[in-house]
Amino acid sequence: MQTSEEHHEKLVKGLYDQMKPILDKSEQPIFIYLDDNHKACNSKLASMLGFKSAKEWAEKPGFLEVYVEETSRETLASAYWKAVENMSASTIQLTLIKKDGKAMDSTLILVPMLFEGHMFAVHFFTSLDK
Repeated sequence: MQTSEEHHEKLVKGLYDQMKPILDKSEQPIFIYLDDNHKACNSKLASMLGFKSAKEWAEKPGFLEVYVEETSRETLASAYWKAVENMSASTIQLTLIKKDGKAMDSTLILVPMLFEGHMFAVHFFTSLDK
C-alpha cells in the first residue's frame, strides 16, 4: 500500500509529465505546487532562483517560508487558497528570495489545476525584477 508521501510524489510527477511540453517550451518560469514538500518546476524557475536544476529546487524542503519574502506570504497564501478552494485564478505581486538570499520582485499568475482528483496551483511568472 502506498503511503501518503508516495501518493503525493506520484501526483506531482504525473502532473509534471502531463505539463512537460509547456514546462519545457514556455519562456516563463513555472512551478507546480501541491504542498511545500511536493512541488516541481521548470528549469527557468530553478535558474531564476539560483539552482543548478529543477530537481535540486524540488528536493529542497519548504517553499513559502524559504522563497517568499515575509511581507508577501499572506498575499501568496490567499491566492493559493482562492485557486484551490474557489477554482479561481489570481494575479499577484510578490517578492521572492533567491538561493543566495537576494530579493526579487515578481508578478505571478496562480491557476487552479485538477489532476486525478487533487487540486494543485500552477504558478506562472510573468514579470521579474532581477
